Amino acid sequence: MHKTAPRLTHKRPAIAYVAACLLTTIFLLSACNPVAKKHTYSIFAFGTLVDITLYATDQQQADNAFSQLQQLFDKYHQDWSPWTSGDLAQLNKKLETQTTVSVPPHLIPIIQTSIKLSQQSDHYYNPAIGQLINLWKFHKYQDDNARPPDDAQIKNLVKMNPQMSDLVFSADTQITNTNPAVLLNFGAFAKGYAIKLGLEHLQTLGIHSAVINAGGDLSVIGQHDDRAWNIGIRHPRNEKILASIEVRNNESVFTSGDYERAYTYQSRRFHHILDPKTGYPTTDMQSVTVIHTDAGLADAAATALFVAGRKNWYRIAKKMNIRQVMLVDANGDIHLTPDMENRLKFLNKSPTSRIIVSKEL
Repeated sequence: MHKTAPRLTHKRPAIAYVAACLLTTIFLLSACNPVAKKHTYSIFAFGTLVDITLYATDQQQADNAFSQLQQLFDKYHQDWSPWTSGDLAQLNKKLETQTTVSVPPHLIPIIQTSIKLSQQSDHYYNPAIGQLINLWKFHKYQDDNARPPDDAQIKNLVKMNPQMSDLVFSADTQITNTNPAVLLNFGAFAKGYAIKLGLEHLQTLGIHSAVINAGGDLSVIGQHDDRAWNIGIRHPRNEKILASIEVRNNESVFTSGDYERAYTYQSRRFHHILDPKTGYPTTDMQSVTVIHTDAGLADAAATALFVAGRKNWYRIAKKMNIRQVMLVDANGDIHLTPDMENRLKFLNKSPTSRIIVSKEL
């Protein structure tokens, strides 16, 4: 029997499947074709529900794949989460007291890739701010007494300026940390990276048509019958679908939004996406959607461009080689790259929202 995690009621997906036959919060256009046999499974990991749908496979092959993905995602969640007793949490403990520490081999690609992505994004993607994330406690955003941390504590961490460049590999499996404020949290990358590895594993099992939807962030391989996958991107200020888009083989669509985890304190709203340069949640964006063939890169870039804001997003997208971007700014205006504009079909755009198309990247 499949191990199926309980469904979350508070998580609002950033991407919704669009369907005519099943009215849930996740929809898929033309997914109701009775000829198309599919197999579904759900895993709870990285604080959200991971829904896996396989096509063009038999029940035995699907059951085997689901069992292996369950084990993989359980291991990823345990070892990559800063909140468990796994390898990343243990590494963080060592970083608090030691200058040079040994790194488990499976964490090396995550750290090395994050160093590169952090540099490319001018540190708008910055997994080294784990202490700042812990300070804000957005994992308790639903508590009645949720409130911002003390301003002096925030300023102190910002002054210490922890960055991934503070970590230097001194040997194949050792890193030297030059900043005691560094604490690692890969919340803006681990989910995408896990999905990437999950899809690669499915392909080694001979499965070449699948969708993985992790809390609204979606990756696909193959296609649905003879058609591309057709998805809807949700509006950041209501439950409607803002726009639809056909997603091609081996593409991922990731969104960062200010609606996912937030609370109000003294009439001011605080959301969970923090600007490492100020220590506070950003105020310039409502949501950012990125399409890319690398799910980990799409995940990190969505956060980086959200933090970069209207002034800097284009420059950062160019540095990260992200060509398909949609941003909804604080005013509700929609910023698009030309490559994204050519693929989107708007369904519920506000009449007052301007469409602003950037130069070619």
